Amino acid sequence: MKSLEGKVTVITGGNSGIGKATAKLFASEGAQVIITGRRQDVLDRAAEEIGSGAIGVCGDVASYDFHQKLAADVRQWFGGIDVYVANAGIINLETSDTVTEAEYDKHFAVNTRGVFFGVQAIAPLIRNGGNIIVTSSLAATKVLPQHTVYAGSKAALAAFARNWAIEFKDRRIRVNILTPGPVQTEILGKLGVSDADLPGFEAHMASLIPAGRMGRPEELAEAALFLAAKGTFVNGVELMVDGGMSLA
Repeated sequence: MKSLEGKVTVITGGNSGIGKATAKLFASEGAQVIITGRRQDVLDRAAEEIGSGAIGVCGDVASYDFHQKLAADVRQWFGGIDVYVANAGIINLETSDTVTEAEYDKHFAVNTRGVFFGVQAIAPLIRNGGNIIVTSSLAATKVLPQHTVYAGSKAALAAFARNWAIEFKDRRIRVNILTPGPVQTEILGKLGVSDADLPGFEAHMASLIPAGRMGRPEELAEAALFLAAKGTFVNGVELMVDGGMSLA
């Protein structure tokens, strides 16, 4: 039997990168997958690629109303869910002296507020014995250049998750943090790394990682699957999937 057979999963930011890789793996393991993203065309393509009846729901995780509507839709469609992956996030690299008020607010609206109110809205739908996975970042605990605001917005997530693990204990809902290091995803282009510069950037990052390379989205997806389906006695932990970069 597949490890997520008959389970319903919601993955925010499931239209690209780690989120999409996780959605594809979960679907292949038998899950009904609902993904979210901000662009309907990208969502539609991702849902088609994921297959297995994946559903894309368009909206902005920074919006409180979006989470309320998503929860209402999921309740109507499926009655409840088994796994919630709070994965959506943004990053813009800047030194502190250049960060604008708008940029600061945007990071915390998506990366922090979006996770908190997403869990608040969806938690009543999580079946007893289900679980929540919160995607954080190595930057939350390791100082990296130009990551200050991003790091701050992610650092709160571990505190959220540990508290939720206790809050939801009577329902046996496990809550864990998935913490990636540098991963080869589309976000590199959004950070301004051109195709021409990509080999040099990846080589530099590889030199900082004991594993000798950047991670792949599929490797993060495998870690998420472990937390969702196989690590049944794992609760309130931060799983570092960073090739050992946190040690360097």
